[in-house]
Amino acid sequence: MLEILERILDIGLQAPLPLLLSFLVTVVVGIALIIYLAIFIAAPIPRESFESEKFFHAVDVDGKIISGRSLPCWQDAIRVRRKEAQDINDFSNSEFEIEDPEVLISIVVPAFNEENRLGVMLREAVDYLQHEYGNVNQTTNSNGVLNGRKSGGIKTRTDRSHRVNSKNKATFSEPTGWEILVVSDGSTDMTTATALDFARDLHSEISSSIRVVTLRKNRGKGGAVTHGMRHVRGQYVLFADADGASKIEDLGKLIQACKKNQDAQGRAVAVGSRAHLEGSGAVVKRSFFRSFLMFSFHLLIRLLTPPATGAIRDTQCGFKLFSRPSLPYIIPHMHTDSWIFDVEMLMLAESSQIPVVEVPIGWHEVGGSKLNVIWASLDMAWGLAVLRAAWAVGVYKRW
Repeated sequence: MLEILERILDIGLQAPLPLLLSFLVTVVVGIALIIYLAIFIAAPIPRESFESEKFFHAVDVDGKIISGRSLPCWQDAIRVRRKEAQDINDFSNSEFEIEDPEVLISIVVPAFNEENRLGVMLREAVDYLQHEYGNVNQTTNSNGVLNGRKSGGIKTRTDRSHRVNSKNKATFSEPTGWEILVVSDGSTDMTTATALDFARDLHSEISSSIRVVTLRKNRGKGGAVTHGMRHVRGQYVLFADADGASKIEDLGKLIQACKKNQDAQGRAVAVGSRAHLEGSGAVVKRSFFRSFLMFSFHLLIRLLTPPATGAIRDTQCGFKLFSRPSLPYIIPHMHTDSWIFDVEMLMLAESSQIPVVEVPIGWHEVGGSKLNVIWASLDMAWGLAVLRAAWAVGVYKRW
């Protein structure tokens, strides 16, 4: 073998320089193509939504189930405007203009076989939302909280005015009310029925504030969240895990953080964080092995993501808030349906120079998780590597 290598080296040294350079360029290009093809094959492509997934179920004031109503889709509206802009070659920011909000708060809840935990989470969320944001007739204060006494109902339509104040911050006259979108991610249990039964048991006009979307096939948590966020009507959009581990009352802190840090376009992202709980009772209950896996994953985050994303101490907490103007810069460009979708959202926000702030929240461990820590950790590590590579070499692009 050594003799063969020496013979090849001798031939290479005797070859004309132009020929040698051509050979080296061919090898480099060939290796680059192989790497690109490998990433192209490994990078997941999210499936298109089935037609049935563009409709929702809800409960009316009489307790009857309403089915077959179309979900509003701000992303489709932007896609149409973008196509029209291409036809006349005049974009004028049409790609990023989003429809006005109809409610103040939208919460997207991804749920896969969550019949046992979903009801508790919904009860806590509705109690808080109705108390803080449920009044139709009164205005909100600077923190988005209702002035005066709270009562039932949600606002169905509002006009929004957008201006820039002396500090170059976007300000809005905000709607009131809320909605919850439960996205049943191909569940095989009674998740959809659990959500609808809960809405029916409210016995009031706020029952219709809970909308249930059923995905025909499981997409993964990222796919369920992205699907739900395409159809939200809120000025502020939170996605929250179905287990209710995050303290819903801390939503107000995230809204205040968005208001404080938003840019001139009203864009901001607030990331609920459990990093401050390290060493506390909520975290020490975890096994050493699970803590080691989480530490290793956070190290990978710092190594493989852009600086601002890598600086976030807790990228995986299922409690993140987006201002409505930030959505067109993130959601249409998502490619990841798996657990690593949080990181892609934050990377897209960073690349669009959207302010991102990490906010400490209350959190507690909830039993009943179906997550296999080992396989989930390996899946997230692999997903992170593929995600970073796909964006780096151009396999993933903004549309």
